[in-house]
Amino acid sequence: MVTSEEKNMALLSHLLCFIIGIFAPLIIWLMKKDQSAFVEDHAKESLNFQISIMIYSFISAILIFVLVGIVLLILIGVAALVLIIIATIKAANGETYRYPLTIRLIK
Repeated sequence: MVTSEEKNMALLSHLLCFIIGIFAPLIIWLMKKDQSAFVEDHAKESLNFQISIMIYSFISAILIFVLVGIVLLILIGVAALVLIIIATIKAANGETYRYPLTIRLIK
């Protein structure tokens, strides 16, 4: 059973990415990884997603010189916005969520 506090911390690991980016899930993961498997799972998933988005954005920024990068950056931004909102809703409902196309560097 997932407590209300665990749901809130998992929710924040996704939602705070809009404000402080990759640092939100990193801080939450480091603080709560030994206390709650649910929060650890969500924070790691959010952290991996943020790292993946940074990699995809860097590649797209390089591809701006070929004019494809502009479209890719827009698509990455919209996809990130939608997927973070979906993950936030899943966390608030006490469900696990796996971001698609995420490189899972932290296991």
